[in-house]
Amino acid sequence: MQDYDLVVVGGGMTGLALVAGLAGSRKKIAIIETALEAPQWQDEVFDHRVSALSEASRALLEQLGAWEKMQARRVNPYQAMHVWDQTGTGEVSFAAHQAEVPHLGYLVENSVTHLGLLEQVEQQQNVTWYRGYQLTALEPGPQPRLTLESTQEAQAEPQVLRAALVVGADGAHSSVRRLADFATREWSYQHHALVTSVRTRLPHQDTAWQRFAPSGPLAFLPLNKDGDRHWCSIVWSTSPEEAKILLELDTKTFHQRLGAAFEWRLGEIEHSETRAVLPLRQRHAKRYVQPGVALIGDAAHTIHPLAGQGVNLGFLDVLALTQVLVQAEAAQEAWGDLHVLERYQRQRQPDNLAMMALMETFKRLFATSSLPTLLLRNLGMKWVNSQDWMKRHLVAQALGYRPFSPS
Repeated sequence: MQDYDLVVVGGGMTGLALVAGLAGSRKKIAIIETALEAPQWQDEVFDHRVSALSEASRALLEQLGAWEKMQARRVNPYQAMHVWDQTGTGEVSFAAHQAEVPHLGYLVENSVTHLGLLEQVEQQQNVTWYRGYQLTALEPGPQPRLTLESTQEAQAEPQVLRAALVVGADGAHSSVRRLADFATREWSYQHHALVTSVRTRLPHQDTAWQRFAPSGPLAFLPLNKDGDRHWCSIVWSTSPEEAKILLELDTKTFHQRLGAAFEWRLGEIEHSETRAVLPLRQRHAKRYVQPGVALIGDAAHTIHPLAGQGVNLGFLDVLALTQVLVQAEAAQEAWGDLHVLERYQRQRQPDNLAMMALMETFKRLFATSSLPTLLLRNLGMKWVNSQDWMKRHLVAQALGYRPFSPS
């Protein structure tokens, strides 16, 4: 049996960010990752998974030493956002200069963020990797015990670890959450998201475009390939049946359907890369912590991608938990003590719940086509677009500048 101060289950973006944030600690850390190899990034094609990183996330990644490595690959800042209602006349536009900031956010392929963090973590001497292993048993408690089995070798002996603290950073289908018996509230959005990258005839103008329709939102998110500003990442949320049809269309017909749905705001669709479809589900753990165990990122909460806030909420989780653990180490408190971990939960749960409620409200508001709601919706969008103070507030939210709750 191997003993560790911290075992992080999941070597994705949030798990790596937590480990990178503890680089100054003397604690013994292990990372469990089912994949044998890191995700591949290729300059010629875009990753299917792209995240809209907030300014708060950028600041964290810079602090962790990953941002410069990410910029060496591909980071796409954007300065404006344009949102409109397909079934009415309401439109809202935001610009960075209204909040006196250089950018509203950054569109970054998940593989770029992952590799930037991975290169940083691999420099740490206090980290042991268990690659190609999956968590199959977890005995919670003050000293949680983990059993790992190889994903590659059927005859390999299980690995048994013991830790002062286990952090579940293993995504929406978290084994840590399931094996530690964390209760959740969850439901399907009855939406699937079709994702791809396209080249449009007109440049994207460093603007994130989003059209709302009763069938679901469609986002064109600006990307740059060697200075070419005609590329966008597409997130098209629609019914599972429609998503399947869109996935199977021939290229020419797909370009026509996509261009028409987007009202040709950026002209014709000239090229598209391979398409993929992802089911959308909202999930929230009723508690993020128990003695010796904590959840972060998608393991604790998943939300609709319509505002691109999922990964940013995860990075805010990382920031809060890192601060709590660093303070606990300075005060010689055990990382797995419940009263230590509850400081993290008190900071993050209210903010995550508020963002989830806001996203659900937006989804339901734009999913209805009743005339009274349509009128109120469009009047509301026009009013917001005329109020600079409201737009400054919304921009601040998008940048990730939300105060933590008292600990």
